[in-house]
Amino acid sequence: MGAQRIRLGARDGTAESTRRWADMRACRLKTSSMIERVTFDDDAGVLSVSFRQTGKYVYYGVPAAIFEAFCKATSAGAFFNDQIKGRFQCCRDPERRRLGQTLD
Repeated sequence: MGAQRIRLGARDGTAESTRRWADMRACRLKTSSMIERVTFDDDAGVLSVSFRQTGKYVYYGVPAAIFEAFCKATSAGAFFNDQIKGRFQCCRDPERRRLGQTLD
């Protein structure tokens, strides 16, 4: 399955988010029981991985070749564990809204 180029903007409406539009590539992993979708920002080297059970995580400093191989992997979960997990700086998606969270 190949990557698809998409255009994304941030959702929070801040000046920074409305200013920053990024060309990103995305790949939906329909056959994976662990990972639903991955997106990649070529300019920033940022990979977002949307897990089916635990939500989205963001990985920094990821080469484009890793994203491309991820989209073509026969097992997305095995590829993630071997090539991404523990190798790149990671954080839970900072835009994720938690139940009961108040907005300032």
